[in-house]
Amino acid sequence: MELKKYKLGEVAEICNGSTPSTSDKSNYDGDIVWATPKDLSDQQTKYFLKGARNITKKGFESCSTQIIPANNILMSSRAPIGLFAINKVDCCTNQGFKSIVLDKTKVDVDYMYYYLKYHVKEIEALGTGTTFKEVSKASFENYEISIPEIGVQRSIASVLSILDDKILLNRSINRNLEALAKQLYDYWF
Repeated sequence: MELKKYKLGEVAEICNGSTPSTSDKSNYDGDIVWATPKDLSDQQTKYFLKGARNITKKGFESCSTQIIPANNILMSSRAPIGLFAINKVDCCTNQGFKSIVLDKTKVDVDYMYYYLKYHVKEIEALGTGTTFKEVSKASFENYEISIPEIGVQRSIASVLSILDDKILLNRSINRNLEALAKQLYDYWF
């Protein structure tokens, strides 16, 4: 398998997020899906559908956040670095993100999701700062990746996605069994 080296910025646009003023309540409870790192830390799947709260058009226009088209990658870039999700809906993010809008002719979204998760320690090492570390847009754009051609990426991602689906199913079965065991213990004791 031949790997080709790229800087991430050569195969994707890296987008910063932003937060509308929280003191203006009219910026929130709108129709625009908005993600925070907490939203990613709370989810059990690789897909992002909605956050804890949305923003309004006014809130969107009041800050420098950008709409990230569906089927791209959200990455928390601080507090903590390295939470990932594939957004299944158009959304925007707060300033704790570097979102990755991929050139789909070169990179498969599922493959890149797994690639970045596997290389999270390298990405964390890109972080700088004294109070808390943050990955800058420039350093993330210059992060070097080595990837196979798109067909191979899709094959690899397909196998990993099947495994992820089975892991999620097993977790669900375990939760159901634990709930059943608790009911039986409560009944018997």
